[in-house]
Amino acid sequence: MIDIKALDQLVQTLAKDRQVMGPVRRDGAVVYEEIQGVDDLPRGWIDEQEGGHYRLKREGDKLFGYTVGPSSWKRFLHPPKQTLWRAGGGGITPEPIAEDRFAFLGVRGCELAAIQVQDKVFMDGPYRDPHYAARRENLFIVAVNCTRAGATCFCASMDTGPKVNPGYDIALTEIDGGLLAEVGSDAGGAALAALTSRPATEADLAAAAQGIKDAEGQMGRKLNTDGLADILKDNPDHPRWSVVADACLNCANCTMVCPTCFCTTVDEVSALDSDEVSRENRWASCFTTEFSYVHGGAVRPGAKARYRQWMTHKLGTWWDQFDSSGCTGCGRCITWCPVGIDITEEAAAIRGEGG
Repeated sequence: MIDIKALDQLVQTLAKDRQVMGPVRRDGAVVYEEIQGVDDLPRGWIDEQEGGHYRLKREGDKLFGYTVGPSSWKRFLHPPKQTLWRAGGGGITPEPIAEDRFAFLGVRGCELAAIQVQDKVFMDGPYRDPHYAARRENLFIVAVNCTRAGATCFCASMDTGPKVNPGYDIALTEIDGGLLAEVGSDAGGAALAALTSRPATEADLAAAAQGIKDAEGQMGRKLNTDGLADILKDNPDHPRWSVVADACLNCANCTMVCPTCFCTTVDEVSALDSDEVSRENRWASCFTTEFSYVHGGAVRPGAKARYRQWMTHKLGTWWDQFDSSGCTGCGRCITWCPVGIDITEEAAAIRGEGG
């Protein structure tokens, strides 16, 4: 068991050779930014989420009482813009491999699973992204087990939470009296050994287990994944696609907040004050017309085709590509959809369980 003072010490220690990224309250939301200590954390703030609705409010005194906000850890490992190479009078120069050394504090189970999904995309396949790989291999993860779930959470359905699965260096569970700390790696063990701590009691372990159990029972959404991949792939003409298309704004919010979406495009960027040109990789979305544009027009010209492509890929054909789901149950796509389109509701309807 460690206390808040020891957690602050951990942040200070990690910050000696890393950028420590953690949750902060900014512009009415909990987002991830560089932190200097525990005073930067959103202590005493929780989130209220529903389809198309997000608000923060004061309640309790926990450091990690919120669930997840609009930003994900993806933007540090797979940034919205990444220069690939530059060209000028001296020829073409590849962009140096990223030397970022990050420590993430406050990674939830659904988010750790999302990082592991992106590992399959950017590291484990035949086309390895050297910038992502360098950041990922230098990453230190302090995960947090959820003791509270939100109305749009469904990680329990995806087997990604509320207790984090392996892949962390340290996992914390916040209970009355401190933080139960679990070691997940040699580096995590060394970091914890340097902190002031005390052995966990049976009461501490029981309180942590109960908190996680409470969060599992509070899940605001459920997703029946049994046979879902085949159901989606076998129903390209289901009338529900037209229903959701009538509501969808094609705003791409769902793909921008999703911690696993990885679609990108490439831009050639010319400097106005020199003869240099660079090639940049930037986030894109399958909800935009130009994303599926080929000579003569867009392959997916309307909302029906785009939503069907996104959802069928996320829950269906992702299995064919990466042997896992592309969804980890964080619920962000539901919360940050302006019209509250709900992926769990749409899946149930296509399965024949909803209207």
